[in-house]
Parts: sequence; C-alpha cells; structure tokens
Amino acid sequence: MIAIIDYGCGNLLSVENALKRLECEYILTADPAEIIAADKVILPGVGNAAEAMANIREKGLAETIRGLRKPVLGICVGMQLMCLDSQEGDVECLGIFDAHVKKFEATADAKVPHMGWNSLGNLDSRLFRGLKSGSCVYFVHSYYADLCSDTIATCRHGDKLFSAALKYENFYGTQFHPEKSGSAGEAILKNFIGL
Repeated sequence: MIAIIDYGCGNLLSVENALKRLECEYILTADPAEIIAADKVILPGVGNAAEAMANIREKGLAETIRGLRKPVLGICVGMQLMCLDSQEGDVECLGIFDAHVKKFEATADAKVPHMGWNSLGNLDSRLFRGLKSGSCVYFVHSYYADLCSDTIATCRHGDKLFSAALKYENFYGTQFHPEKSGSAGEAILKNFIGL
C-alpha cells in the first residue's frame, strides 16, 4: 500500500492516475497513522513552498514525515519541502536533504519557469535502474535544489546545473514529474515501488 500525502496542495490527481496505470494499491491521506502504516509514501507537490510547509505543519505532519523509515518519494515541491530551506517565501523546510532551494535567474538562454522536457545526467541510484544518462523527463519549476552530497541526478537549465533528484537514506526526491514523464517516468515509479 502506498500512501499519497494529501496536505492541501499538490498534483494529486496525476499521481493517482499514474499509480492506477501501474495497478498499485494506494490511499490518499493526511492521517499520520495511515502514513506510518503504509509500505511506501509519496509527497507530491505543485505550488508555493511556504504555503505547502504551513499546511504540513498545520496538519501535524512534519515530524511524521521526518520519522518515516520506509521509502518516501517527494515530487517537485514535495522534494523541495524535504530540503533545508527555500527562497520561495523564505521558509524553513523539513531538513532531510542537505540542499538549499533557490530561485532560477532568467537569462536569454533560460526562461523561468523551467518548463518542458529536459535530460538527466549523472544518474546514481536504484531509482534510475534501466535508464541511461540523457533520458528525458518533464519539469515545471521556478526554484531548484542546489548540488549537494545527496544529489543522485542532475539537469542543466541554461548555465545552471542543479539537482534533478536527491536521496538520503530512505528518502528520495525528484524535481521533475515522473507521473508526467512518459516511459522514463513510469520506469522511475516502478523502481520506487520495487524498493
């Protein structure tokens, strides 16, 4: 059973549809007991990091998430929320990944938001089993996690190389949306389910 954390914002429907396609049993929940009882947990996210962290704290989920010892996958803002902090609303986050979240600076070569298909590099995790560097996935974001010791995949937007995915112990995060990333994203979700 996979628990999708429903904290009041996020791309819940697309994650649900992806798990249905993979014929996975899941629940949508904000109940700490159900989250703790699940085999795996997904923390999705679309929207503002400061508002998302406020919702997580209001629902009493911060310590629940930090205390999980099963595979956890943060997606997009969900990954950013597991970092140390975010410039989006100048908010302290969950502090799981040793990364700071910063805003992209728009340039002639790199519009903000970074939106569309882009390639992954430096893949270094079982999460990417069966994929090669250069595999393309779908991004929609204006903020990014900087490179750090937890980086397990990178991506370039203009001249900025950033963390496309992070891992610390049982926690994984993808800045991109695997549920919107075609066959590569499906492989990543299958690998997460198989952890």
